[in-house]
Amino acid sequence: MVFPQTIKTNVIGTLNMLGLAKRVGARILLTSTSEVYGDPLIHPQPETYWGNVNPIGVRSCYDEGKRVAETLMFDYHRQHGIQIRIARIFNTYGPRMNIDDGRVVSNFIAQLKLLFALYRGEPLTVQKPGTQTRSFCYVSDMVDGLIRLMEGENTGPLINPEIEIKMVENTPDDPRQRKPDISKAKELLGWEPKVKLRDGLPLMEEDFRSRLGVPKRN
Repeated sequence: MVFPQTIKTNVIGTLNMLGLAKRVGARILLTSTSEVYGDPLIHPQPETYWGNVNPIGVRSCYDEGKRVAETLMFDYHRQHGIQIRIARIFNTYGPRMNIDDGRVVSNFIAQLKLLFALYRGEPLTVQKPGTQTRSFCYVSDMVDGLIRLMEGENTGPLINPEIEIKMVENTPDDPRQRKPDISKAKELLGWEPKVKLRDGLPLMEEDFRSRLGVPKRN
């Protein structure tokens, strides 16, 4: 389910924050998204890529909302000289993430924990066709990158084997591949992720286990 409030928040909310930044002379950060690339035709996606977005699809309120927010940021930067920073965030994961936020990592961990705890015979769900790719960044690496961006001088944008697996219908217009080209972040900020997925996932799993009340298995 999508709502008009999604695009209103991105547009009106960004305008309000830009107005505040203009009045007080603040530097402002927009946490944009990989969704601005839509279902990309270029892989990996550099900041220079303009994207392949469906402007009238069921996800467009979010995609286009973030694209408009970026436009507003640069308009205020050019017209009023506001110091802006834009980061196109891909998939962040880690402890304290919403258990039911619908993302692939949290979905898998939550489903696995409930399966083990309740001994339910429910399958893990994978959205069709199952060949989609995502790029994951641990939360501490993301925070480090955003701090470096805010403190720098660049505006941006910078981006169990026995369990049954059930294929379910995918969200319309869901991107097939996502992988950021982070060469700009490496060059300008000296930043690149440090926490490997195999190291970060256990930390997130432990947090989910605690919040779901699932005892640790020996």
